[in-house]
Amino acid sequence: MDQVENGRLSDDEFKEFLSFLKRFCSHDLDQWEAWQTATPYGPVYVNMTRSLPPGTDPSAFHSI
Repeated sequence: MDQVENGRLSDDEFKEFLSFLKRFCSHDLDQWEAWQTATPYGPVYVNMTRSLPPGTDPSAFHSI
């Protein structure tokens, strides 16, 4: 990416991020996605699926 990282997202940026994420999940996510990104504190891993992982309590998730 060519954009400069400017630290934490503003409240408006975070709302926009969630809006894009919800749209992605509604229209682009097929069965699953697995992403990895580097951060100053080490890698971050993101898994998105259309099913609840086995043995996981649904209350462990925050609704957006």
